[in-house]
Amino acid sequence: MDDNFAVDALARCPLFEHASRNILESLAQRLRRRRFRRNEVIFHQGDPGDALHIVAAGAVKILLPSAEGDEAIIATLRPGDFFGELALLDGASRSATAAALDQADTLVLPRPVFIELLDTLPGLRDALLAGLAHELRRLTGHVEELHFLDLAGRLAMRLSRLASESAPGATGEIKLDWPYTQSDLAAMIGGTRQSVNRLLSELVDDGLIRIDPDALFITDADELARRAER
Repeated sequence: MDDNFAVDALARCPLFEHASRNILESLAQRLRRRRFRRNEVIFHQGDPGDALHIVAAGAVKILLPSAEGDEAIIATLRPGDFFGELALLDGASRSATAAALDQADTLVLPRPVFIELLDTLPGLRDALLAGLAHELRRLTGHVEELHFLDLAGRLAMRLSRLASESAPGATGEIKLDWPYTQSDLAAMIGGTRQSVNRLLSELVDDGLIRIDPDALFITDADELARRAER
């Protein structure tokens, strides 16, 4: 594993954002790299929680499966994001399923190594608490969207957030890499594929977005954000 690549990936993760470069280098030496194919499951809900994953390349979706076989995407993670952190704290079973959205690489920190590092790297504990607080706020925001916004508002909000995450502070047209299917997007916002297809077509007709085979372009981010607030 390339240590410089690992250090860069760790530095992008909120869990380690307050760590010094020396600490990051120490962490990088303890990580191992894994590669997953598109839609390959990284772990299932109920599997033993034994490691933290940091997305190093590609994208990962966090899923909550239903008894009927449907899936709700509760998070889409990009390079620098992390998942599985709760299992590091208590070793309990996974509360959700994680799968590669497209081809993805993760850097894996096993729980025994993590416990050791908490005792030997002083800044790591505080950084962990900050990262968990950020994740809680993100999940709270997702619940608020599902509760207070109609489907059109949830779609506009999700696209606005993807745009702000992809290009913070950008003006003009924003390009989003688009590995999602319409079913993936429907699961993110609690709708059906048919409804999402109709709403996307309306956004295209209104000149707010345009869609290419592998990318989605947001042409008017301000108006899209206003629609999310209606």
